[in-house]
Amino acid sequence: MGRYRIRVATGAWLFSGSHNRVQLWLVGARGEAELQLHLRPVRGQVTPGPVSMRDQRCGQRLLRGRRRGDSSGTDRGRGRRAPRSLVLPRPGGAGVRSRQQEEEFERDVPKDLGPLQFVKLRKHHSLVDDAWFCDLITVRGPGACEEAAFPCYRWVQGQGVLSLPEGTARLAGDNALDVFQKHREKELKERQKLYCWDTWKEGLPLTIAAGCQDDLPPNMRFHEDKRLDFEWALKAGALEMVLKRVYTLLSSWNRLEDFDQIFWGQKSALAEKVHQCWQDDELFGYQFLNGANPMLLRRSTSLPSRLALPPEMEALGAQLERELQNRSLFEADFILLDGIPTNVIRGEKQYLAAPLVLLKMTPNGKLLPLVIQIQPPSPSSPTPPLFLPSDPPFAWLLAKAWVRNSDFQLHQLQYHLLNTHLVAEVIAVATMRRLPGLHPVFKLLIPHTRYTMEINTRARSQLIAEGGIFDQAVSTGGGGHVHLLRRAVAQLTYCSLCPPDDLADRGLLGIPGALYAHDALRLWGIIARYVEGIVHVFYHRDDVVRGDPELQAWCREITEVGLCQAQDRGFPVSFQSQKQLCHFLTMCVFTCTAQHGAINQGQLDWYAWVPNAPCTMRMPPPTTKEDVTMATVMGSLPDVRQACLQMTITWHLGRRQPDMVPLGHHKEKYFSSPKAKAVLNQFRTDLENLEREITARNEQLDLPYDYLKPSRIENSVTI
Repeated sequence: MGRYRIRVATGAWLFSGSHNRVQLWLVGARGEAELQLHLRPVRGQVTPGPVSMRDQRCGQRLLRGRRRGDSSGTDRGRGRRAPRSLVLPRPGGAGVRSRQQEEEFERDVPKDLGPLQFVKLRKHHSLVDDAWFCDLITVRGPGACEEAAFPCYRWVQGQGVLSLPEGTARLAGDNALDVFQKHREKELKERQKLYCWDTWKEGLPLTIAAGCQDDLPPNMRFHEDKRLDFEWALKAGALEMVLKRVYTLLSSWNRLEDFDQIFWGQKSALAEKVHQCWQDDELFGYQFLNGANPMLLRRSTSLPSRLALPPEMEALGAQLERELQNRSLFEADFILLDGIPTNVIRGEKQYLAAPLVLLKMTPNGKLLPLVIQIQPPSPSSPTPPLFLPSDPPFAWLLAKAWVRNSDFQLHQLQYHLLNTHLVAEVIAVATMRRLPGLHPVFKLLIPHTRYTMEINTRARSQLIAEGGIFDQAVSTGGGGHVHLLRRAVAQLTYCSLCPPDDLADRGLLGIPGALYAHDALRLWGIIARYVEGIVHVFYHRDDVVRGDPELQAWCREITEVGLCQAQDRGFPVSFQSQKQLCHFLTMCVFTCTAQHGAINQGQLDWYAWVPNAPCTMRMPPPTTKEDVTMATVMGSLPDVRQACLQMTITWHLGRRQPDMVPLGHHKEKYFSSPKAKAVLNQFRTDLENLEREITARNEQLDLPYDYLKPSRIENSVTI
């Protein structure tokens, strides 16, 4: 007879427990034993929090809602309640904030089970299948020095038996016991039925097969705290938008100052700075380096072929040549927008341009615009007008507004949606389909996929769907956004997702004022050391990498399936070495965390003052300079309805999330090996050191760059 001590941890959010009874078995190499004690859910301790009217109203809905799942007990349900003695604590209702519940009990088992292999769970229900979110189960057997950990981190529901393997990470070839190999094969077979690919639009990366968030596998859904905040923040934003519309109903809308009428409510300190200085050329140039979209600027190696200089601008041509020779000439070319169909909003045609901007880097590090060509040459306009800082003020201001509108389109669609959200979704779906829970790469990546499938599904059904936000307010809405995304896929190369390669290709290495570039490289290096540390724990030689069938299948699933034959754009179809694997995994983690943080957070600061980044333009680009007036500028910029919608959505999507998990600080304990834990701890130490460096640097800057501070970077794409 031996005594076993079992600890059961339940999720730490609203309604993560259950009132249903749960059975538990221990399975060892020499037998199994059903414990004579059942988990019977009851209300447990909670941490009281401020009770809002929103929470009170939603609590009633929560009690009624139940998440759907399969009968195997492997997926989460919308039921929420939590184990104590083996009874699962449940928060008392709306208006409370729960904390993780951990219950411990001991039981004598009449026979020696040997080394523990699995813990099995079955949840029973009478009238209601009340799902339970189980975090982790640990067991210490007789004479054992350490606990055996059985990670779960999923919803337990239905009446099927859920088997949790002992959590030590193992490669497929490392399994001394055949039971683990059979378990991982069965797990992948079930997951591949549950996580299916779908084509949202032809020519774009594949997505999870889900028409709306309710169709998602339950373990990919928002937890209740996240869902409540997300949906009520939308309602609060909608209410603010209505109030602004009412406030401006009888007001004029014919001067730039009239935008002040809606510039209230939620906004950041930097947004206020933009409001004050948005017309300055210095701030205009700064945004290409460190604004919401630092991904387009590149150092010029020759004068762009599309730049048609008329004879009377010989002096400008000579200046551009000098800057080119001094390596101080930079460009931002929006040619990807040329010919994209434009939106029609409430019966009014909207407009797009494909500008080219040439800028110079001054000796003191300021990036200043030299010339703007709003449209490329065409048969009807072989020498389109060039706009200069010396032009009439309204003409120059309007030219810059066209550039900022074009940057809004590429930022939101190419660099935000495609290069972070959709790529992260491909990584997440492929990981669930091809890597079992015992695989070390699964354990490495799974914290960086949290909520990604749901936020992307919501985007496809609400933001970029027919009749969605893009159709209501953005010049590429109405179908143009899909055309633009298809063009952008051709530029989605493997190198473009790796900052050392991308920044070198764009000639942005070593520029003191390029704060995004500096911080991105530092973070890339820190993530790379973390990934290398984990990889070398489990892959001791290159041939171990080559011989891992699950890993190779995962690689092919991403490149050939999810990214639609992306090997032509440099993505690997196999891993031949530790170095190649580490580079790819670093790209995966960086894209899902740091890159999304850099691209997403700036919306809150740079898009709140709408004239700085107009979502649409309501008049065609100017063809002359002398005729541009205040009326032309205001007639081109978004109207009050479009401007209010832009402010609301960019605040909602750019704000810090209340349940935000900073990079590297996930609570889930997927790795149990001391070496892997030491690697994670070093990763966190490196991030803390970088945090201090960035904080000290920012104290010396007029415009601090915070988007890549580790504490500001979310651990996955969740918004």
